[in-house]
Amino acid sequence: MLTNYLKIAWRNLMKYKLISFINLFGLTVGLTCCLLITIYVLHELSYDRYNENADRIYRITRTFNNTEGVVSLKLSTVSSPFGYYLPTDYPDIQKMTRLLNNGITPLQYRDKLFNEKDAYFADENLFDMFTVKVLRGNPKTALIGPYSVMLTEETASKYFGTEDPMDKILKFNNRFSLKVTGVYRAFPSNAHMHPGMLISFSTLKDTAIYGEENLRTSWGDNSFFTYLMFPKGYPVDQMRASFPAFVDRRMDKSNYNGMRPSLFTRLDLQKLTDIHLHSHMDYEAEPNGDIKRVYVFSFIALFILLIACINYMNLSTARSALRAREIGIRKVVGASRKELVMQFLSESVLLTVLANLLAFSMLYFLLPFLNRLSGEDLSLGVLYKPWVILLMLVTPFAVGLLSGAYPALFISSFEPIKTLKGLFRANGSHLSLRQVLVGAQFAISIILIISTIVVYRQMQYIQQAALGYDKEHVVIMPYNNQVHDHYEAFRTELLRDAGLRDVARSSRIPTGRLLDGLDAYTLSGDSMKPVQSDLRYLAVDYDFVATYGIPVAAGRNFSRTFGVDTSNFLINETAAAALGWTPVSNAVGNDFKYGGVQGHIIGVVGDFHFESLHQKIAPMVFALPSPSQNFFNALSVKIAGANTDAAMSALEKSWKKYYPEVPYEYTFLDDNFDKLYQSEQKQGSLFTLFACIAILIACLGLFGLSAFAISQRTKEIGIRKVLGAETGGIVMLLSKDFVRLVGIAALIAFPVAWYAMHRWLLDFAYRTNISWWIYLLAAAIALLIALVTVGFQAVRAAWLNPVKSLRSE
Repeated sequence: MLTNYLKIAWRNLMKYKLISFINLFGLTVGLTCCLLITIYVLHELSYDRYNENADRIYRITRTFNNTEGVVSLKLSTVSSPFGYYLPTDYPDIQKMTRLLNNGITPLQYRDKLFNEKDAYFADENLFDMFTVKVLRGNPKTALIGPYSVMLTEETASKYFGTEDPMDKILKFNNRFSLKVTGVYRAFPSNAHMHPGMLISFSTLKDTAIYGEENLRTSWGDNSFFTYLMFPKGYPVDQMRASFPAFVDRRMDKSNYNGMRPSLFTRLDLQKLTDIHLHSHMDYEAEPNGDIKRVYVFSFIALFILLIACINYMNLSTARSALRAREIGIRKVVGASRKELVMQFLSESVLLTVLANLLAFSMLYFLLPFLNRLSGEDLSLGVLYKPWVILLMLVTPFAVGLLSGAYPALFISSFEPIKTLKGLFRANGSHLSLRQVLVGAQFAISIILIISTIVVYRQMQYIQQAALGYDKEHVVIMPYNNQVHDHYEAFRTELLRDAGLRDVARSSRIPTGRLLDGLDAYTLSGDSMKPVQSDLRYLAVDYDFVATYGIPVAAGRNFSRTFGVDTSNFLINETAAAALGWTPVSNAVGNDFKYGGVQGHIIGVVGDFHFESLHQKIAPMVFALPSPSQNFFNALSVKIAGANTDAAMSALEKSWKKYYPEVPYEYTFLDDNFDKLYQSEQKQGSLFTLFACIAILIACLGLFGLSAFAISQRTKEIGIRKVLGAETGGIVMLLSKDFVRLVGIAALIAFPVAWYAMHRWLLDFAYRTNISWWIYLLAAAIALLIALVTVGFQAVRAAWLNPVKSLRSE
C-alpha cells in the first residue's frame, strides 16, 4: 500500500511540473535557510558549554553606583583582592582562578618581534577549571613558577617555527625573560575568550610588573577576570545575598568617606554559559553575541519555513479542481477518506523529503559563504549530535504533515457525484483560508521589508553621525614605558615632516570605553563639596584636543606655556551641565579637585562621541599628568594632506630609529570606528539576505497561485473580451483581490514591525526615527511585488485570443 502511495505521488509530481517545481524549490530554499540559521543558533547557544564543569562555573562581576544610587558602570572584571579573599571567606568555593589581559605586549625571540594582544596572566589552576587540551608540559605545574609561559600551537609556531618550543626563552617588554613551559590547544571558537599565551600569575608578584602587595590591597584596579567553581547544586543566590556584607567587611571604608562600600559597589555572579549571549558588561574579553539576535534569526527561520508551507497549502488546494474527478473515481471504486488522506499526505512528505535532501546538499556549498558574510566560524559539526540528528530526521515529516494536512483533508472531502458530473468548482470556505494564508505571507513580507529599511537607516545614521571630532587620517599606535622614555625627541622629529601635523598621547582613544571616574570635588563656600555626577576620566597631553579637532567651547586648552597645567582640568559640556554650570562658560575658573589633585577648570570642550553610539555621551574630565608619570596607553598621529604613503613611511622610519626593540604596528582610527559596528553590519547583512529570500519564496508562491487562479478564469476572460472589455480593465479585475489582501496585511504588519524595531533601536543611545514614510514604502513595495507577480499572468491572459479562451474547456 505504501509503495502504491509513493508511486502515485511521484506520478502526480511529474504531471503538474510547474506547481511541483514551485513547491519543491520553495521548500528546498526554506529548509536550506532554516538549516543555516539552525547552525548559527546552535553555535551561539554552545558557547563555553565544552567545559566539563560549565554548569558549576561563575564569573564575578562588579557594578558601580554613584552617590544617588544610579548604576554608572558594569564591569566584567574585578580587582585582584576579591579573588584573594573570596576563597577565604567562602570555603564552599571549590576553585578560584583569575586572568589578567596584559594589553599590547611586546615579545621577542631572536630577530622575531611581535606585539601580542592576547597575552594573559593566569592562575596556576586554570586548566583545573577550563577544559583545554595541553599538548606539551604538565598542566598541573606549568604555570606555578614565576616567568613561566604557555603558548597555543599557533603562537609557538609563529615564534619558533618547527623548533621544539619547550624551555625556550621569550623576551617580555624587553625587560623580563619568560620560559616556555607548555603548549596548549587554542580555546575553541565557541569560547568567550581566546588567550594566545598564558603567563604565570606569580610573575605579577614582581614589583616591577605589579607587586604582591597590590594583588592583595589594590581595590581600584578592576582588570581581573575572576571565576569561581561551586559544588553541584550549590545555592548561588545565598552567596549573592551575602556579598554586601563581604564587601563592607573587606574593603576600606576610608575610600568612601566612612560610608559602607556596598552602597557604591556591588558584586554579582554570572554563569559561565550566560556570558556570550546574556552579558552586556563593560571590558569584556571579546565582543559578545546577543540573545536578541538568536531570537530574531530564529523567527526569520520560522517565517521562511512558514511561507514555504503556506505556498504548498495554497497551491495544493488551488489545484484541487484538477484532481476532483480523480477523487470522485477513487471514492466510487471504494477508496475510504482515510486512504485518500494518506495518499495526499504521502505526496506532501515525499516532496518534503526530496527538499530536505537537496537542502542538506546545498549546505556544503553555502556554509563557507555564510561564514564569510557573518565573520563566524560555523561548521556542520554542531548538527552531529543525537538529538539534532533525530530532529533533522523528523523535520521533513513534520513539515510535510503541516503543509499537507489541510489540502489532504480538503481534497478528500469532495462529493463524488458532483465531481464526476463536473459540478465541482474551486470555491467555498477554502478560499477564505487561502486568502488568510496569502495575507499572512504579505504581512510577514511587509514586516521584513520595514525591518530591513530600519536596520539599513540605523547603520547609515551611525556612519554619518556628527561625532564631534575628526576621525579621518588619525593613526593609532601603542604607547608603553619604552616609548615614553624617548617621546619628546620622537615627537620633535615627527613634526619636522610636513606630512605629519599633530602627535598626541592619551590613556584611551575614541572608539574605546571610558574608565569610571575618581572622587571629584568642587568648591562650595570655604570647603570642597563632593561631586554628585559620575565623571569619566581621561589622561591626555597638550596636543590631544588639537589632534582630534575637538572644539573648545569655553576657556582654553592645555598649553605648554603654562607650567601649572598639570594641576588643572578640562571638562566637556555634558560634565559642565551635570555640575550645574550653565552656560558652560560659568565652569571656567572654578576650583576643582579630582583624584587627589586640586586645581582649576581652565576650559570646556565640546561634546563628542568618545564611545559608540550605543552609549550616551558621558560627563568627562581631562587631566594632564606630570612629565614623570606615564598614564598613557595610546599614541595618536594626525596625517596632514593626502600623501598618506609618504607620511606613513616617515612615521615608520622615525619609529624604528627611536624604538628598534618595539614592534612597529598601527591602526587607523576610522577602521577602529568601523569595527565598533562590525557586528551590527554583519548581522544586518544576514538579516537582509534572509529577508529577501523569504520575500522571494512568497513571490514564487504568489506567482504559481495567480497563474493557477487565472487559468481557471480563462473562459470568463474570453467572454469579457468579446463583450468589449479592455486589457487594463481585465488586469485590474484579476489583481484587485490581491491588492485588497496587501492592504489588510499592511494594517496587521505595521504595529508588529514598529514594536520589533522600536525594541531593537533601544540598544542605541543615539538612533534614527522610524519615519511614517517607511511604512508606506514597505506597503508600496509589497503592492508592487504583488502587481508585478500577478500582473504578468493577468496581462498574458488578457492578451490571449478570445477564440482560444472560449475553447479552453
